[in-house]
Amino acid sequence: MENTTLTLDTLSRPIKDLRISVTDRCNFRCTYCMPKEVFNADYKFLHREQLLSFEEITRVSKIFASLGVRKIRLTGGEPLLRKNLPTLVRQLANIDSIEDISLTTNGVLLSEVLAVELKEAGLKRVTISLDTLDDATFRLISDVDVNVEQVLQAIGHAESAGLTPVKINTVVKNGINESSILPMARYFHGSGKILRFIEYMDVGHTNHWKMDEVFSAADIIREIRKEFDLTPVDANYQGEVAKRWRYQDGGGEIGVISSVTQPFCQNCTRARLSAEGKLYTCLFATQGRDLRHLLREGADDKYIADVIGSVWAKRADRYSEIRTSETALLPKVEMSYIGG
Repeated sequence: MENTTLTLDTLSRPIKDLRISVTDRCNFRCTYCMPKEVFNADYKFLHREQLLSFEEITRVSKIFASLGVRKIRLTGGEPLLRKNLPTLVRQLANIDSIEDISLTTNGVLLSEVLAVELKEAGLKRVTISLDTLDDATFRLISDVDVNVEQVLQAIGHAESAGLTPVKINTVVKNGINESSILPMARYFHGSGKILRFIEYMDVGHTNHWKMDEVFSAADIIREIRKEFDLTPVDANYQGEVAKRWRYQDGGGEIGVISSVTQPFCQNCTRARLSAEGKLYTCLFATQGRDLRHLLREGADDKYIADVIGSVWAKRADRYSEIRTSETALLPKVEMSYIGG
């Protein structure tokens, strides 16, 4: 299927990026994403037959590519819980117009061997979540018995395999880990890795988000400037969500993702595909469009492309620009289901 038209939404935003959740399961129970009191032994995760197969994911990715998508990011839950993931990466890498395939992970399952297999299959980069260097705080946030050293080892495996530049995502929650900002900046300064701080967001409905728990982007930069001189840097491309800052001493750069205090909805070019094949046009969506039944009931590629194009053409999402204490209470889809 050839890409003949540019697919735009109601705010003239093209569809360029596709985030694919390959599983709704995770080996962590982070309090801001999958709190254990909800995602416990009684929680009903998706059954295997409900998940899109690798072939279905690849087929729908080709259709998205025909509509303008050039970048794919694999997410979860924890995507490395999905068996034989290099096989999917290899299939996606064979889509001619896809220019970049990346992965977001908590890193615990990223062995040296798996990192090499993913790189050889066509994965370009990884982003690894790490909210602190302090083991006690790390366990408080992740709610599992895992050490920071296990994540740091995964970062090393990714770098050795050439999945670079490795990005480190740190969600900052006021009263929990804001004291980790400077230690994280010190540790990764000059390392060649890109540290990105993320404001705590009201994704989903189970984390009981409150505005006073947000440690703002401005405060994050103020913390780092206590020790390092920073200079703002232009975005790498239109739609880049992180505001970039460079260390004046040549120690690399950091990014700050400020969805709450400095929304960037006007440049959002991301579509999201859940593990069971629902299309979402916003991270803060309350409902999605089921594509799995089209894939499994004989619809041809053109029909599915028309459905996706129609959904995107009607897209008017700008949640972060209109966020209020009331919208935070909406029963939004959980981040563990839609992918971060």
